[in-house]
Formats: sequence, C-alpha cells, structure tokens
Amino acid sequence: MSEAEDFNQQKPTKTSKQHNVLPIWGNEQTMNLNPLILANIQGSSYFKVHLFKLKTYHEVVDEIYYQVKHLEPWERGSRKTAGQTGMCGGVRGVGAGGIVSTAFCLLYKLYTLRLTRKQVNGLLQHSDSPYIRALGFMYIRYTQPPADLFDWYVDYLDDDEEVDPRAGGGGTTTIGALVRQMLIKLDWFSTLFPRIPVPIQKQIEQKLAEHNRQMVPIKQPAANYRTGNTSNYNQNRLDVDRREHDDRDKRDYGDGDKDRYAKDRARRDDRDRDRNRDRDRRDRDRERYRDRSRDRHRERSRERVRHRSRSRDRRYR
Repeated sequence: MSEAEDFNQQKPTKTSKQHNVLPIWGNEQTMNLNPLILANIQGSSYFKVHLFKLKTYHEVVDEIYYQVKHLEPWERGSRKTAGQTGMCGGVRGVGAGGIVSTAFCLLYKLYTLRLTRKQVNGLLQHSDSPYIRALGFMYIRYTQPPADLFDWYVDYLDDDEEVDPRAGGGGTTTIGALVRQMLIKLDWFSTLFPRIPVPIQKQIEQKLAEHNRQMVPIKQPAANYRTGNTSNYNQNRLDVDRREHDDRDKRDYGDGDKDRYAKDRARRDDRDRDRNRDRDRRDRDRERYRDRSRDRHRERSRERVRHRSRSRDRRYR
C-alpha cells in the first residue's frame, strides 16, 4: 500500500451527521432580521406564550399550516407610516412597529430550533401548504451564505405552485417567481433581506440568465406574478411587476424615499420659517422692552431732578 493510499484511509471523512448540520451565516443572535421586527417578535404574546410550548419541528410545521396566511412582516393595517419621515417611517422597516405577523414569528421560531439540512429540505418540498415552503425559502434567504443561495433555489426557479404573500390577498404569484424575487431583490414588503455582495449578485444574475436560456426550449416557466398563468420568463414583465409591487408598498406603507424627503424638506422649511418668525417677534419684544425701560429710566431721572429742585427751593425759603 502506498503512502498516499495509507494517508487517505487515515484521513477522517465527513459523516452524514456532519453533513446534515446547517451552519448559520451572519448575525447568529438576530437571524439577520431587522431589529424592530425582532423586538416585536420577542415581545409578542403569541411568540412568548403560544410558540414557547412548541418544542419540535413537526409541531411548528403544523402551526404554519394552520396559522400562516401571508408572508409580510406586519399584519395588515397595524402599522401606519404615512406622513412619518426620517427615523419614524418609510419602507425600510425603521419606525414605529405594528402587530408582527404569525409568519415572521414562526420563521424566528424555526430559527430557534436550529434546523438541519434535512429539515430545511423538508420545508421546501412540503406538499401540504405553499406557505410552509415559502417560509423554508425565507429561512434560507436569512440564514445561508449569499454564495450558496442559487444552489439552494435553482431546482425551484420554475415551480408553478401558487402562493399569495400579501396581507389581505391580491398578490398571487408562484413559488418560482417568489424565489426569483428573493435572488434579485432586497426589498421584502416593509423590510429588507440580508444584503448580497455585488460580485456574488452578478454571479447570481449570470446563472439565472443561463438557466432561463436553457429552460426556454424545454418548458415555459410560470413567472406571472399577478395571475400565476404560465408564460415565458420575461425580464420586462418582471420589471413591470416590480413597479407594481413598489406602488402597492407605497400605498400601504407610505410614500417612497423621494416623496418622504420632499415632505421632510417642506416640514423643515416650515419649521425654519416659524423659527425665524419667532426670533423676529422676540427681537421686537426685546426692543420694545428696552425702549420702555429707557423711557421709564428717563422719567425717573426727571422726577428725581424735579424732587431735588423742590427740596432746594424749600430749603432756601
């Protein structure tokens, strides 16, 4: 036996148990969630009381089946940001919280269980509910290295199972379209996914374009966000859907950055105008007070002079 063969036999091999362990990327304390969303999850009675009783993976999956009806971080109508600016509003998830959704509570509950690779694949391939599968894809997006995302998602890019991620409905899409959106877009309703480094993002876009070229002659992937009908994946159609998605977010969660900054500037201008007006008023009041004080001083001086004159006159009479 050669030395190389002897070395290969002695070298420890990765066991199936080690391969099943799923490492966590990023901030292990926060799961890379927005701090406001995480604080609302940890402070909600649903998470602290009800989900605390669920101890196993299968119990949490059953809870997803019965309780999750959308994939937004906030329940519909519970978070009002219209008219708020700066650190108090916007679509970035910064500002006053609302009622955090059961979807994000259960997503964080899955994280506390530290899922294995086999369990995550079980979520992605679950046949009972598209929301179970969607939370599996979101779990990957929040916890796995950006360089591994495409390998996780590639088998599901053309999945035509329908799901409605919007609170209140009205935004039906497919699992394939949802996965594509997670690969190319950071915004997720009123929060953000973890940022993907630019070089890796370019690689993902190249791989996605190559996948689309290979799939066109074989299959027409379902990529229509609104109706779920099968049609060729179309970048122009995706851009239109992005704009529609952003318009709906603006309507539900407030104006975009440009409008918010314009309103913020208008408010600052109004405050500056009021501040200048108050300063002018204070200056005028101060000047009037000085004038009155000066007049009173002159009057008292005249009175003292007249008093001294009378006293002198009486003295010499």
